Amino acid sequence: MLAIGLLLFSCQQETLPKPYGELRLEYPKPSYRKFSSPCGFDFEYSDFAKIEQAKNACWYYISYPKMKAKVFITYFPVKGDFPLHVREAEKMVYEHTIKASSIDVKSFSYPDKKVYGNFYELKGQSASNIQFYATDSTRNFVTANLYFNSRPKPDSLAPAVHYIKQDILHMLDTFHWNNH
Repeated sequence: MLAIGLLLFSCQQETLPKPYGELRLEYPKPSYRKFSSPCGFDFEYSDFAKIEQAKNACWYYISYPKMKAKVFITYFPVKGDFPLHVREAEKMVYEHTIKASSIDVKSFSYPDKKVYGNFYELKGQSASNIQFYATDSTRNFVTANLYFNSRPKPDSLAPAVHYIKQDILHMLDTFHWNNH
C-alpha cells in the first residue's frame, strides 16, 4: 500500500510558482473633440478623457479616469516676461533628472498658427512622463505636465503613456491661439 502511494505522488510534476506579470492594457481608438478656452486658445482632445477646471482660471486638467492620469495645463499671459516662463517650464522638466533615466527634447514650430515650443519625454521612474510648453512668444504661454496617480513603474505605465502621448501630439497639431 505504501509503495502504491509513493508511486502516485512521485509521478506528479513539480509545482512551480507563476512568474509575476502585469495586466496588459489596451485602449480604444480615440475620437477627438474641440476644447475652446476663454483664455484665447483651443485644441482637440480625446473623447476618452474629460476636461476639468483646475484651481485657477485658465488652468485645466485633461483627466483620464480609467488610467488614473491627468495632464495639468496652465496658461500665462506674456507681459514682457517670456524668458522667465521658458526658464520655469524647463525647470519643471529638469527637476525630474534625479529619477529620469533620460529626457528626450523635441522642438516644434507651426509658424502659420504662431505656435512654437518644446515637447519633453522623460524616461525611467520620473513622476511626470511628458511635458511641453507652447507659446506665440509675444502674448501667450501654455505648459502641460502628465501625471499618474500611482507609483511610477515605467513598464506597467508604458501603454498608458504611449496612448496619452499620441493624444498630446494630436493636441499640439490642432493647437492654435484665438487672440491673433
